[in-house]
Amino acid sequence: MAKALGAFLLPMFISVSLVTAALAGSVEEFYKGKTIQFVVGGSAGGGYDTYTRLIARHFAKYVPGNPSMVVQNMPGAAMLIAANYIYNSAPRDGTVIGHWSGPLILQHMMGNPAVQFDGRKFGWLGMPTADSLVCILSDRSGIKTADQWGKAKTRVKLGAIGRGTSGTDDTRLLAAATDFPLQLIEGYKGTADIRIAVETGEVDGTCAFGWQSAKVTWANALRAREVHVVLQTTLEPHPELKGVPLAVDYAKTEEGKKFLRIAGDLYGKQRLYSLPPQVPEERLRVLQKAFINTLKDSQFLAEAEKAKLEIEPVDGPGIEKMVNGLYEIEPAIVNRVKQLLAAK
Repeated sequence: MAKALGAFLLPMFISVSLVTAALAGSVEEFYKGKTIQFVVGGSAGGGYDTYTRLIARHFAKYVPGNPSMVVQNMPGAAMLIAANYIYNSAPRDGTVIGHWSGPLILQHMMGNPAVQFDGRKFGWLGMPTADSLVCILSDRSGIKTADQWGKAKTRVKLGAIGRGTSGTDDTRLLAAATDFPLQLIEGYKGTADIRIAVETGEVDGTCAFGWQSAKVTWANALRAREVHVVLQTTLEPHPELKGVPLAVDYAKTEEGKKFLRIAGDLYGKQRLYSLPPQVPEERLRVLQKAFINTLKDSQFLAEAEKAKLEIEPVDGPGIEKMVNGLYEIEPAIVNRVKQLLAAK
């Protein structure tokens, strides 16, 4: 019986192995001599750009055929230009990878007509790390703590990119849930531009940064105490930010706490990498594996550690599950969030 079963399964195993080898061979042949383009929705020098350029330097070694890598910045419309491009215009062959603000998916769920994509149809590669979102204010604002901010007599000007990004959406929810006086100044192309605006006094601060990128791209100003981290808008405190309070602790009502919890969860998962829809399945799987292998590569990790970039990867299937889960949020909750984000 065992011999008969073995004789039956052996040809099947050989057949599957040959198919797998053929697919791997076809992927290698496709990528040989090709260039993979990373399209970044933020401006050069920001956190999105910094992570992407590091990943791009190590990605090729894990892609069959050893293609070349190039990074292109496509800022504008709160990263929506890049997201729409990836979904609608980029080649659907696995040669273009997008990196844009994941919370734009919520804008699609709320019916924003400018969002021309469906988050459930992207091919997801993964995420290098979740973001511990923070509010950072300049020393010249005179505010060094959240308590001082809450007692400020004038509205604090906060720089932001636009709707669908942290710094805009989570700040609007923060304003609705707390007594912090603030005014949003939107339209910046990326966090690098916001950082310059804070340093030149154009705005007082921002809630658009994750601590993971702020501590790298804003390191000198933080060391010199020219800027101060005054609030964490995440659900859990970052271990390096002991003593910096959570926004949810300042909520005026239970409803306010609920929406700050939604913001803390959603906007902490924004650093997503995606492929256009309909990329051939075998190339999607190869690139998902290459993405995670890159984030575990010893040379990559050494370079990330030197640059003080945190790496706690989530794989493509994990992101796909998270995104699909967003579309299952009760419509009543989505509508209430929509009302809050639309508030002036």
